Amino acid sequence: MILRPVRAAVAAGAVVLALALPGVAAAGGRPPSPGAAGIGDRLYPTLGNGGYDVWHYDIAWRYPTAAPASPVTGTVTIDAKATQSLSSFDLDWAGTSYGAVAVNGRPAAVVQDGEDIVITPEKPVHKGSRFRVVVARYTATPTAVDPEVDSSSAFFYTPDGTATAAQPNFAHLFLPSNDHPRDKATFTFHLDVPDGMTAVANGDLVSKTTPEPGRTVWNYDLRRPMATELVQIAAGDYDVTERGAVEGVTVRDVTPKRLTAQLDPALSTVTAQIPWMQARVGRYPFGIYGSLVVDDIPFALETQTLSVYGLSWFTQLPQGVWEPTMVHELSHQWFGDSVAPYEWSDIWLNEGHATWYEINYAEEHGQLAEDSAGLFGEEGYADIESYMRAAYAAADDYRAQYGPVAVPPDGTLNGLFSPNVYEGGALVLYALRQEIGPDAFDALERAWVSTYENGVASTADFVALASKVAGRDVGPFLHAWLYDETTPPMPGHPDWTVDPVAAPEPVPAA
Repeated sequence: MILRPVRAAVAAGAVVLALALPGVAAAGGRPPSPGAAGIGDRLYPTLGNGGYDVWHYDIAWRYPTAAPASPVTGTVTIDAKATQSLSSFDLDWAGTSYGAVAVNGRPAAVVQDGEDIVITPEKPVHKGSRFRVVVARYTATPTAVDPEVDSSSAFFYTPDGTATAAQPNFAHLFLPSNDHPRDKATFTFHLDVPDGMTAVANGDLVSKTTPEPGRTVWNYDLRRPMATELVQIAAGDYDVTERGAVEGVTVRDVTPKRLTAQLDPALSTVTAQIPWMQARVGRYPFGIYGSLVVDDIPFALETQTLSVYGLSWFTQLPQGVWEPTMVHELSHQWFGDSVAPYEWSDIWLNEGHATWYEINYAEEHGQLAEDSAGLFGEEGYADIESYMRAAYAAADDYRAQYGPVAVPPDGTLNGLFSPNVYEGGALVLYALRQEIGPDAFDALERAWVSTYENGVASTADFVALASKVAGRDVGPFLHAWLYDETTPPMPGHPDWTVDPVAAPEPVPAA
């Protein structure tokens, strides 16, 4: 994700699973018990759920009219595997309503508990069993984007249609789910819209069907696992521009029809950015990529295989800003999408890497001087070294405001997506490169995205892999950079200094 203008200010090919016969725990096993109401994330204690692992989501949405603000009716079918014997389990759901809920084809009891629904199946589910949950006829209502309400962009409408932007914890506003990146799954989408509307989602369009006169169902299949926070479902008066294959990657862009010609020159730059990234970190992890532009959200977000941008990135900001930003979101397809964070405190792995490639691209293309980051003044930077020196100078102040790089203070957007996970995260990577050398660093980057491709990894995993690639223990070095309250010395730059921490603003008397 990139916030604007500064980041400190969110059917076909479906997996078919055998359904387990529900029952009591096997002899000698633990008796069935409720699954945990949270997955165990420090920043979001009630997000996600315990007791099962989702394998696949099949999502069917019906748009009653072409009016962007119209609620949609949805049914989600969830195939999962029990990791304990379950007497009940939770789904994250904070939408406006839901209809019938079934487990393995049998009606289940349901109770709303905050932003969860607690589901009690007719019979308990064995540990190790595969089971199917269907939440039918739920309602998801798009909202107008409100800069003062973070969740308003989860499922939102514009003059042209609707789209989603669920990062970090908003997917369960429009999708009953296990809403945490630790539990990735494959997806299929069936988007039933009036004729004349275009519907898009993550992955490949595999078919279009006509269930009744005047309506079309667009069917998409995402075969690689995805976190719920990266779901993209959009429908409206959109064009889909097919750009063919680039280095084995199918490229398609989605734009409001009234803006396609205006946006095409900017969006077409991705055809050079894909090979630029592949030359640095290896094969693109999915089969398709592109951009979705909407009017208007105040950020850009790496929704998997189809990054979403607010229109004003391209209409109000110079090319030296929007072009490196496109590289930022593209790099997230490796760092954050294919390799998802184990918990939200690991967000620096996403944003630090994306910022690293953003500024490298900007330097190579003469754009770093245009201040593509927009954080350390308006003068821009001659090169990465001067950029990093400025980031280093501000590092103690960032730690004082936002905590150490790998310890965001809270789950608010300002706390989670602070400069200390973007520029601070990139600064950690620069320090590591200084410490182990450019060859080992480049090998580590490639090893990271290949070792954990389509999976989930933590900061501890990164430290362990860095030590393996470097051939020595870099744990203490990285621990200081990631967890200390003050910034360590920069290898190779003994003259670099950290600015004094600014005194907090006085609190006015009541």
